[in-house]
Amino acid sequence: MGSESDALLAGLQGLPALLALALHGSEPAEASRALATANAPYVVHDADPLEHVAAAWVELFGEQATLGTLEVEVDAVLAQFKSGEAIMPDYYIVLGPDAIDGTWRHWWLGALAHRAPSRVLPVEASESALRARLRALPASRPWPEPSAWLPHVHFDIPDRVGLRDDHRGAA
Repeated sequence: MGSESDALLAGLQGLPALLALALHGSEPAEASRALATANAPYVVHDADPLEHVAAAWVELFGEQATLGTLEVEVDAVLAQFKSGEAIMPDYYIVLGPDAIDGTWRHWWLGALAHRAPSRVLPVEASESALRARLRALPASRPWPEPSAWLPHVHFDIPDRVGLRDDHRGAA
């Protein structure tokens, strides 16, 4: 994820055993179909099933949206996960984390990474750094079920994620 993702995805074209797909902005069901029918062992893409949840979370803490907006987005994505219309990616590769604005950085490297720290990987926004990261993906536990943590994501306060003793949803 990041503003440079289109160019970096294009730079991955032609690598053996890897398919690079530009899916950002696709409907979750369309992206899931493309991923399920991919004919390569590894697929790198820019589709984010949590895109609307992330935006609502950032807007909530920026005082641009209400808790109700976030709850609507969480309910919608949980329904998509349940129906199979959306799937969590194995990893989120966060391109150029130093250039990401404050609350967005807290989403990627705080609220989201708190759930599966080895599944959210900050990487310099360069083709060589991305290729190096893809060659050395860490083994880790899978994502917890989104239904176990997304309903409580509004308790993940920017600058405070992971600092409290309550580990609700961090299976």
